[in-house]
Amino acid sequence: MHTPVTAVTAALAAALSFTLPAHAAKDADLAEIRAQVKQMKEAYEQRITALESRLAEAEKTAVKAETTAAKVEAGAIQSAAAAAPMPAATTSASAFNPAIYAVLQGVYANLSQDPNKYVINGFVPSGDIAPAKRGFSIAESELGFSANVDDKIYANLILALSPDNSVEVEEAYGVLTALPGGLRPKFGRFLSSIGYLNDQHQHGWDFYDAPLPYQAFFGGQFRSDGLQMKWVAPTDTYLELGAEVGDGASFPGTERNRNGVGNYALYAHAGGDIGANHSWRAGLSYLGLKPQDREYVQVDTSGVDSQLAFSGRSQLAIADFVWKYAPNGNAQSTNFKLQGEYFWRKESGDLTYDRDGALGLTNDSSYSSRQSGWYLQGVYQFLPEWRVGVRYDQLEPGSPDYGSNATYLDSSGFNPKRYAAMVDYTTSEFGRFRLQVQQSKLLPDLTDNQVFLQYVLTLGAHCSQILRKLKGIT
Repeated sequence: MHTPVTAVTAALAAALSFTLPAHAAKDADLAEIRAQVKQMKEAYEQRITALESRLAEAEKTAVKAETTAAKVEAGAIQSAAAAAPMPAATTSASAFNPAIYAVLQGVYANLSQDPNKYVINGFVPSGDIAPAKRGFSIAESELGFSANVDDKIYANLILALSPDNSVEVEEAYGVLTALPGGLRPKFGRFLSSIGYLNDQHQHGWDFYDAPLPYQAFFGGQFRSDGLQMKWVAPTDTYLELGAEVGDGASFPGTERNRNGVGNYALYAHAGGDIGANHSWRAGLSYLGLKPQDREYVQVDTSGVDSQLAFSGRSQLAIADFVWKYAPNGNAQSTNFKLQGEYFWRKESGDLTYDRDGALGLTNDSSYSSRQSGWYLQGVYQFLPEWRVGVRYDQLEPGSPDYGSNATYLDSSGFNPKRYAAMVDYTTSEFGRFRLQVQQSKLLPDLTDNQVFLQYVLTLGAHCSQILRKLKGIT
């Protein structure tokens, strides 16, 4: 007979006999699962490594293929260039789409004197230099087209659209860009690079109108149909030398119907940086012309308008200087620019008084004059959008030698001068509004108080961007 203890013991033994195999089975399963996971991880790692290796190999193959294709293409382009004058670069779509821009200008003018009677004492009337008409008017607008003709030539066409609805070719030129040694030939019609301001378009000036010396000696600006050659020295200090020959038709020259050169110009410009905040540029220029029968009207000693004609030599020298300040060389937020030019002109030849015979006093005599003028201006940008500036202009007509015509002609000895101040607001590089006030004293005992409110709007490829892109080319 079994005791209760014996029964309990037997029951525990039976339970253990069933529990131990179950635990052993579970441990075996876990070990198997772990082994399978380990095998799968090793397999996937091997596959990932293999895929990475194949990817690296494919990338190397692609690079080699691109390099080979580039070499083949380059060889094909060279062969095509050797066979035809037009390079392969011109086959791109952009080569046939020139940059196009338009500059729209307008002004409100309040003048105390009639602009139709605008005269500068002692200087030959020249060009369209009078202020805008009183009240509201549009100013000269500009339409420009520019593009690379091919990999060796850049071309530019600028049309001036006058308020009277006339159209004029202001500039139309090509530039050879492929010559070595810093040479830059330009051919066609262009604004001369003499002085500092002359080759800058009016809408890019810091003031509404040109300084008095530009009005008196150039009739605004001097341009030429001809050839220009510039050379930039390969030095740390900026050094540019230039020479020009042209038709000599622009004032103070005259239209010519003859072979040869009508005007020639020489100039040198140098510049550089002074530390991180300052930069400068200085230049000397010379312009020579031979005007023939340059006609104009001048009030004679009896107060009558007389027809005159001059033939001879006209020689002009210009000294220019510009100094700029920008903190740490960053001119975006604030900067200051001081700019000035001095003009000196000598003319000699023959002068005909009463050219048309209207007064019955026609007389030919020798003539010579030495005249000068200068301006100085400063412009301060105190905020990214706002600038203020002041300018002073003065001319010295000298004492011309009229020869035997001194009986009819004389100079008062009065030096014309002008004071100007402006403030402008720039919405972006495409828009600017300017308020300018100035006082002109161009004739004895006559003062013209002037106020101009101007806008300049640029559409399309902004000309300042074009100029930056072409820096070192044009």
